[in-house]
Amino acid sequence: MKAIDSVLKILLQQAGTELRLVSDRPPQMFREDRELPLTIPAMSTEQIRELLDDVWTSHEAALRRLGQLSLEYSSAELGNFVLLLAEPDESTLEVRFRIGERFQSASAGGQGELRTDAMVIPSADSDQLPAAVVAVLRRAVSQGASDVHLSPLGPPIVRINGALQVLEGEPGFDAAALLGGRERTEHVQAGGSVDRAFDVPAVGRVRVNVYASEEGLCAAVRILRREAPTLPDLHLPPQLEPLVDLPHGLVIACGPTGCGKSTTLAALVQHALRARAQVLVTLEDPIEYVIRPMRASGLVRQREVGTHVRDFATGLRDALREDPDMLLVGEMRDPETIGLALTAAETGHLVLASLHSRTAASAVERIVDTYAPERQRQIRVQLADSLRAVISQRLVPAADGTGRLPAVELLRVTPAVANLIREGRTAQIVNALQAGAGEGMLVLERCLADLVRAKRIGRDTAQAAANDSATLEEYLRATGC
Repeated sequence: MKAIDSVLKILLQQAGTELRLVSDRPPQMFREDRELPLTIPAMSTEQIRELLDDVWTSHEAALRRLGQLSLEYSSAELGNFVLLLAEPDESTLEVRFRIGERFQSASAGGQGELRTDAMVIPSADSDQLPAAVVAVLRRAVSQGASDVHLSPLGPPIVRINGALQVLEGEPGFDAAALLGGRERTEHVQAGGSVDRAFDVPAVGRVRVNVYASEEGLCAAVRILRREAPTLPDLHLPPQLEPLVDLPHGLVIACGPTGCGKSTTLAALVQHALRARAQVLVTLEDPIEYVIRPMRASGLVRQREVGTHVRDFATGLRDALREDPDMLLVGEMRDPETIGLALTAAETGHLVLASLHSRTAASAVERIVDTYAPERQRQIRVQLADSLRAVISQRLVPAADGTGRLPAVELLRVTPAVANLIREGRTAQIVNALQAGAGEGMLVLERCLADLVRAKRIGRDTAQAAANDSATLEEYLRATGC
């Protein structure tokens, strides 16, 4: 029996569903979301490579090129397994064997728990995308599209500067071709969805979500830059730059889907890494931008949920033992993740996270409402102590039609704001925002008025994006517009 099979036999004997091997760390075995006892000693990177034997030698080059791989491993005696290989750096190797295709997320419990049924697949090479889809993506990029929607019954629909357009002359596409496997297809047809990420030459990095609808299998493709952008690239207001100098605390980016939250956070952490050497650990679903340390002594560890870590909560709990200076959390989506993020912020780490909420004040309420009533008082106290800033943004079309610009609201948590949060008087946060320009705060309507005054967006565009049209009119009159 091969060495690798002897280890997998233990997994089957214990009725486990997943076995995880990481260089110089004790191996872990799980049955769904419960960790099982395991007495195998920690292995070095070289020992894990020897254990993999011909699996390693056959795929070493591809792993070095891509950073992570998903493979099928078949044992004549034990059956079929899914093997995930990841090499975050030259000295670390992570291997995960699974029985079945789907990751199981630990349930956080509690009121307001948010769940996802998406199965995350590691980043893949562009040659796994059908040539016709690659051609559509290249055409979409040439027209400045940010998203592409594919379905089997009609031509692709692209989003350009926030508006939808038909990509004429292109056929419909069955998104099953983007899944690359029967089990993934069955997973989608059973009501789930699959997330994948690809690097496509002449396009960049793309994030793909495949799902079922009445038309058949469809896909939504988000087109991304491979490298994290800079703050000036995004035309973000200068009030955001001081956030990266915070020694610790929680910074939240909120806004509707597709408003650029992840991009803003990536730009902020890249700016922080440029300023000084730090250890950054990210938890993303999936990894969108490649973030690099800008100084020789800096470190970046990007971890993808479902590939390098089981779920956000597990990854965040692990990250607290990995000596981070900064943590980037792709989304605070359940009580356990929120609680761990608050704990990290309280214990000396700078935590940046995204949240689906329209305004800064509603972000506070969204977090509190995630918990059962008997815990909400405690969460308000934690938020008041650890929250440092909330960025609320949306993207608005530029007046010259060349793209979209961010309209930003920035709440800085001063002692007065912290007191409002602690006492549950979040409705009064708007008043604190309007009076807080001298403390680095920015009201959305003021940002919109400045964009109108600079002739970068139209007046109608500003009215459509404003939270309060009357307040916007006051700012417009004050700026002479």
